Amino acid sequence: MIKLAFRNLFRQKVRNLITMASIVFGVGALIIVGGFVEDVFTQLRDATIKSRLGYLQVFKAGYFEFGRRDPYAYLIADPQRLYKQFMEIPSVVDVLQRINIMGIVNNSKTDRAVMIEGVEADKEIALSSFITVIDGRALTGKDEMAVMLGEGVAIVLNLKPGDFVSVVGSTTGGAMNSLELEVVGVFRSFSKEFDARTVRIPLATAQSLIDSAAVHTFVFSLKNVAAVEDVARNLKRSLSSKSFDFKTWLELDDFYPKTVELYKSQFGVLQLIILIIVLLSVANSVAMTANERVGEFGTMRAMGNTSRQVYTQLLVENGLLGLIGASLGVLIGIVVALSISKFGIPMPPPPNANAGYTAYIRVVPLVCVQAFLIGVAAAVVSALLSGIGPTRKPITDALRQNI
Repeated sequence: MIKLAFRNLFRQKVRNLITMASIVFGVGALIIVGGFVEDVFTQLRDATIKSRLGYLQVFKAGYFEFGRRDPYAYLIADPQRLYKQFMEIPSVVDVLQRINIMGIVNNSKTDRAVMIEGVEADKEIALSSFITVIDGRALTGKDEMAVMLGEGVAIVLNLKPGDFVSVVGSTTGGAMNSLELEVVGVFRSFSKEFDARTVRIPLATAQSLIDSAAVHTFVFSLKNVAAVEDVARNLKRSLSSKSFDFKTWLELDDFYPKTVELYKSQFGVLQLIILIIVLLSVANSVAMTANERVGEFGTMRAMGNTSRQVYTQLLVENGLLGLIGASLGVLIGIVVALSISKFGIPMPPPPNANAGYTAYIRVVPLVCVQAFLIGVAAAVVSALLSGIGPTRKPITDALRQNI
């Protein structure tokens, strides 16, 4: 049956080539679109993690909800003890300490209310690969009286590397404190809002500003995203829920899951549209071929074949057509995806971002399998729908088609 079905494919070469082209186009399109969507997810995830949030964060219970109102009520007084404990957790590459307080930056002419982040500079360079220094340089572990400004802050205050600013904040005791710092660089992260209100200073400098050796948060750098859940379970067992809390990168920023949900819905609709287009195209071709072969089907039944056997023969033929077309579609889709990815696709800035990015087409095995199955399914379903009538026509009526 398979040998006969394969030979029958060459009887209607032009029509079968058109049918196969429809399947190839549909399968290839699904692979390319799916690869583009996967790249959006991957780049957005990496930007979210590696610009400012890290893989997960640990802080005092209540800090996430109420820390902005009273940040000094949620300071962690003994960070070194916890740091040693966290570094013993499997899959943890490093743990960064941060201080987050509200303050004012003054350029001798204008004040700007900002979020002051005290960071461990060398560790931040390793983690925050999606933060771009657009002017000057990044903070280093050797810096003391230095500050990096978010792009929006630098624009509003008209500051550049080499300028000096006053950073004003309050100590844990409520007194005002001021430091004269040199601007060493201007940074741009993935978030335009973050860049418009944030400055970064060395952790020791921030502790001097608030007159405390405590910190607010621990930011975790892990081996990969897959390790997040394991580390989270480990923290849940080891930390006191009454004293400390933690949140993963997904819980810290709701922009990513909302974007993923939107794109998945759009991709699902696109899959359905492509499936319908391929199905209609293939069904039309299969229906025309089946109707032209009514006489042949009548002859086969007159020679002893049942309607079911003839119908099965037609399904096998279209199944082979779908397998060949889907296989070519997967191959062509992968080649096109890799070719496009050599150069990339320049993209405009996403919502709430200052800079564009370069998109790529990723080859996703699951998407390739899904596209292949859709291509085969389109051919088989078309045969199922279009082959019933021609294969069940009365033998006498079918044989008249040979006259």
